[in-house]
Amino acid sequence: MKQTCSRRSGFRPARFLADNIALLPLGRILDVAMGNGREAVYLAQRGFEVEGVDISAKRVDNALELAQQAGVTIRAEVADLEGSYRIRRGAYDVIICFRYLYRPLIPQIRDGLRPGGIVVYETYLIDQARWGKPQDPEHLLRHNELLDMFRNFRCLRYREGIISDKKAMAGIVAEKV
Repeated sequence: MKQTCSRRSGFRPARFLADNIALLPLGRILDVAMGNGREAVYLAQRGFEVEGVDISAKRVDNALELAQQAGVTIRAEVADLEGSYRIRRGAYDVIICFRYLYRPLIPQIRDGLRPGGIVVYETYLIDQARWGKPQDPEHLLRHNELLDMFRNFRCLRYREGIISDKKAMAGIVAEKV
């Protein structure tokens, strides 16, 4: 029996993703700003075809190593999401993004989904600045901003506020209609 990445490596996927996994159609997923790959590997372990992108070559290498340790395959690319990288239009069944905000990328995320595709997005709210990082308003959502970003989508799940001690987040699961 294959162990999950959380048991083998000490990494756990974002709880918001694990709590909403049943809403995702099996298929091709893009993990935007994938970091060390904990969400990508979690999804690959559940049969999804996962691609990830991150600016850090070290993090991409860590993600590929985590996938190998977990006995799954993911594709990962080093690229600057705030530079020349472009999400392919209509290429994905699911696009996920955790703990990252670059507002000019949101239209690409919306366009990168196929009709019926799902976005899972969770990041920090402006309230987070009172406890530490991140503090730059460019990297923090305003109240209800995430809802507005995907207003033409069908909202399946949404949460916003102080979710734990010293953590203010907003998260959405929404379907492209």
